[in-house]
Amino acid sequence: MDWKEIYKSRLCTAEEAVKNIRSGDTVVLAHCVGEPTVIVEAMVANYKQYENVEIKHMVSLGKGGYAQPGMEKHFRVNPMFASANVRATISEGRGDFTPAFFHEIPKYFREGKLKVDTLLVMVTPPDEHGYCSLGTSVDYTYQGVKSARTVIAQVNDRFPRTYGESFVHVSELDHIVEASHPIVELQPPKIGEVEEAIGRNCASLIEDGSTLQLGIGAIPDAVMLFLHDKRDLGIHSEMISDGTLALFEMGVINNSKKSMNKGRMTITFLMGTQKLYDFVHNNPCVEVRPVDYTNHPAVIMQQYKMVSINSCIQVDLQGQVVSECMGLNQFSGVGGQVDFVRGVSMGTDGKAIIAMPSVTIKKDGTKISKIVPFVDQGAAITTSRNDVDYIVTEYGIAPMKGKSLRERAKNLINIAHPDFKDELIEEYERRFHMEF
Repeated sequence: MDWKEIYKSRLCTAEEAVKNIRSGDTVVLAHCVGEPTVIVEAMVANYKQYENVEIKHMVSLGKGGYAQPGMEKHFRVNPMFASANVRATISEGRGDFTPAFFHEIPKYFREGKLKVDTLLVMVTPPDEHGYCSLGTSVDYTYQGVKSARTVIAQVNDRFPRTYGESFVHVSELDHIVEASHPIVELQPPKIGEVEEAIGRNCASLIEDGSTLQLGIGAIPDAVMLFLHDKRDLGIHSEMISDGTLALFEMGVINNSKKSMNKGRMTITFLMGTQKLYDFVHNNPCVEVRPVDYTNHPAVIMQQYKMVSINSCIQVDLQGQVVSECMGLNQFSGVGGQVDFVRGVSMGTDGKAIIAMPSVTIKKDGTKISKIVPFVDQGAAITTSRNDVDYIVTEYGIAPMKGKSLRERAKNLINIAHPDFKDELIEEYERRFHMEF
């Protein structure tokens, strides 16, 4: 059958499509900007027809109507990343949480450790050969298409068409919903003096010819501000955002020195403004590939001078890094932090940086130190003390690799906020039986 006939035969409304979700199904939402909001909202509107439908995703930018109080009989929230729309559900015990390294999720789908009964996904319109692109989010979504019993796809002509390993044929889509609308944009964050100082410190560790992994937010964008004098940088990253564009346009990022995928930025998903989406659309210098490639430590280690920059919530005086929870409250997820920290450490001349402001400032102005004697009770360690490499704040750089516990504690106290140094020094002297 011609692909056009297949496409036409599977066209339906969102309301019709979600009737194919069965009670007891595990429904996986495509990641981040790739979440098909029209289909998800139709599923939520049809909630009375379901019982015990499990909802799984990583970053979700939608309304999260399935997580609202009163939906527990119909939807069981169990994500691998605690996005803002499900945090209360998890903390209040109305939902659950599944820890997972990002690069292992496709493997879990293949092996059945994570069920994928139904995948809800956004794609571009098909090309002349009948192939749709997964656009901004290939990550675990690509394997989700392969593993799911039922794939319900929203075809959006506003979705960017990306190269790499992002294409699925219309024959792999069981139900097709056409819905055109702008996709979610994230505006560039405000960069203040603290972020600038952190960015300057991080940039001092980056050499010409390095390949970078950067996330989203004020700190990664601040790092970009201080790389204008660098040469021949590359991108092999979990994601990119708008901060990458200026350096690419200046020629600072040209991917010419990468050991693998030379000449191309390699990522697994992206999010930012329409400018970024326009940049990646039909752009062969950007390849979007599954997360079990981009984030696999065995792939990352092959990039010469690989530098990863990630953030965290707390670091204790041993160098243990908490990045995903506040005590027992799940705040986010491990994402790709450990994937890259370990891949970088296994490579040659790599540097794994954990960058953070020295304090968190609450709404009432109260400061809380992010460098602490002990992590909060119940908090999970994301990056172990054996994996941690560099910790960076606005006050400097604390090397960790090859350092004793005493040296680590001293290095961290030296980059802590001045308001908290006395109590950290007191703990240092109590613990190590010597003056600071």
